[in-house]
Amino acid sequence: MDEVVRLTDVAKIYTMGEERVEAMKGVSFTVHRGEFVSIMGASGSGKSTCMNILGCLDVPTRGSYFLDGVDVGGLSADALAEVRNKKLGFVFQGFNLLARTTARQNVELPLVYAQVPAAERRSRALEALERVGLAGREGHYSNQLSGGQQQRVAIARALVNRPSIILADEPTGNLDSRTTIEIMSIFQELNRQGITIIMVTHEPDVAEFTSRHIIFKDGQVISDQPYQAKSAVLPAEAQQR
Repeated sequence: MDEVVRLTDVAKIYTMGEERVEAMKGVSFTVHRGEFVSIMGASGSGKSTCMNILGCLDVPTRGSYFLDGVDVGGLSADALAEVRNKKLGFVFQGFNLLARTTARQNVELPLVYAQVPAAERRSRALEALERVGLAGREGHYSNQLSGGQQQRVAIARALVNRPSIILADEPTGNLDSRTTIEIMSIFQELNRQGITIIMVTHEPDVAEFTSRHIIFKDGQVISDQPYQAKSAVLPAEAQQR
């Protein structure tokens, strides 16, 4: 398998007044194309800092981060923004959808930033919505969709630019247990199609649906193990909701 992520001796130090906080302390790991990885740890363990670095939202104080073979540590702000738009798809706990736009328009948004022509934007958005089980719902506004459907729109938006990785930050944190299984079923299906997914979660029962567990504590990786992922069964009636 090809490497899509390589962190080597990555440290991140924040300075707050006279206090120095070392959020990451020499973290090293690789992720290969097609993996489904969960990053776990208690609050303050460094997992969110790691996700910010993986998402090119922050840069290491020390060490290197290679994404698709490119060292992103030395890139300019504009170049990092381009990497975020073209190589990374983001899914957040709070969905982050625009309220007064349709599902299709929300999904099209990364393509607008990438200056993709309108006809292609529409086609790719509809294709992404179909992949997450929302064909026929493209004209619905956010307030007309359930929480699970809104998260599906967010996943479709993450997919639409055909990224190297989907980064999911507590993607089921606002969902009930039934809807959580539905969303994890979608992630598993996308992963079977070859999409690389890295997910931050503090919930062990959610991490059970992934095939590798990286556990942080006090800014360091204390465990990195393959895992026999539990299958998320999507009830047939849920696909219509």
